[in-house]
Amino acid sequence: MRQIGVDERRARIGRRHRLAASSQAADAAEAAASMVALHATDPATVHLSIAARVPGSDVVATERALYDDRSLIRMLGMRRTVFVVPTAFGPIVQAACADDIAIKQRKLLVKHLTEAGVAGDAESCGTWLRAVEESTATALALRGSATAQELSADEPRLRTRLSMAEGKAYASAPYVTSRVLFQLAVEGRIVRGRPLGTWLSSQHQWSPAEDWLAGELGDKPVAEEARVALARAWLTSFGPGTATDLQWWAGWTGGQTKKALAAVEAVAVDLDGQVGYVLPADEEPEVPVEPWVAFLPALDPTPMGWKDRGWYLGAHKAKLFDSTGNIGPTVWADGRIIGGWGQPESGEVRFELLEDVGRETEALVEAEAAKWTTWLAGVRVTPRFRVPLERQLSKG
Repeated sequence: MRQIGVDERRARIGRRHRLAASSQAADAAEAAASMVALHATDPATVHLSIAARVPGSDVVATERALYDDRSLIRMLGMRRTVFVVPTAFGPIVQAACADDIAIKQRKLLVKHLTEAGVAGDAESCGTWLRAVEESTATALALRGSATAQELSADEPRLRTRLSMAEGKAYASAPYVTSRVLFQLAVEGRIVRGRPLGTWLSSQHQWSPAEDWLAGELGDKPVAEEARVALARAWLTSFGPGTATDLQWWAGWTGGQTKKALAAVEAVAVDLDGQVGYVLPADEEPEVPVEPWVAFLPALDPTPMGWKDRGWYLGAHKAKLFDSTGNIGPTVWADGRIIGGWGQPESGEVRFELLEDVGRETEALVEAEAAKWTTWLAGVRVTPRFRVPLERQLSKG
C-alpha cells in the first residue's frame, strides 16, 4: 500500500476544504459542495463556514443561496444531524441516511406516544400519528409556510404532551409538536425555510418540500446507490480516511460502509499504520499550497469530518471539545489546529494559540482575527455547544 503521511493529509485540507487563499470557492453552493455538507445544528455555523471559504461572502449572499435561489437546502442527514447541502445532492443524502433515520425515529415516537397513553396500544398510536401528520401537512400546504405555533393552532393535537423519563429528576412533558415536524422533515416532506428573526435564530418557517423546491429536487435513488454516491463524495473531500471514519461520519452500519467502499473501488493506503482509503487515481501527492490560516466556527465540517482526529488536533481536545464530542471555534494553520477563538460581550474576536507557531504564522493569525472582527461587525456569536477555551475567551 502507498503511504500517505500526516503532512500530505494536512495539505489536502488546505486545497480540498477551500481554506488556502488560492483554493477558495466562488460562492456558497460551491463551498458546501466541497465539504459534502455544512453542519447546521447551530445556525451561525453555516454562515461562518461559508465566509471562511468564499472571499467577500456575507450573510445576505448566504441567505440568498438558501432562501431565494434555493441552491442550498437545510435538511436532516448524517447522524440525525441538520445539515445544509447543495439542493441537487439532497436526494442522495435523503436516500443514503435520512430514510433509515425516519424509520427508527417513527418507531421511537410511537413508543413514546404509547408510554404517554395518547391513543392506546402501539398500533393505535401509530394510526394517531399518521393522522396528525397528514392533518399538519395539509394545514401547511394551505398556508404555504408557517411556524410551529401556527401549525399547532391549525392542528390542536400537536399540543399533545409526551411523558419523558417519568419519575426521574430530569422528567419532562414536552409537546409532540417538534417530534411530528421532525418526522415530516426527516421523511423529506417539509423544509425549514427562513429563520424567525436574525440569521442567528434556530427557529424557522416551515414549507412543503414540493412547493419550496418547485418540484426540482429530482428522483431519489435507491438506498444502496445513494450510499455509494455519498461515500464517493466523502472520499473526494475527506480522503484518505478509515472505514471507521466514514462509518461514524455517515452514521451507517459497518456492513453498509464496507459495501459502499467496495462499490467505489476504494484504494487502500497506509495511514501511519492504519488502513485508510482513497478513490481510484487519488493516491498521488497533493499539489502544495501556500501557507494559510483559518478561523473556523463551532461544528465546522472540517474538524467534524473524521472520527480519528489526532493527526490534525494534537493534544488540544480537552480545551476545544465538549463532553459529547462537539467542537468549538478553532484556529488552523496549514492543516492542523493551533488554537481557538471566542467573543466577549464587546464583540471583537479573541484567540489563544495552544502551541508555538512562529512569528510569521502568528502575524497571519492576528490579521485573520482582525478580519473576522470586521466581518462580524459587533454581532456576538455564542455557540450552542460551549467548550472550555471558547468560554474562557468570551469572558469580560
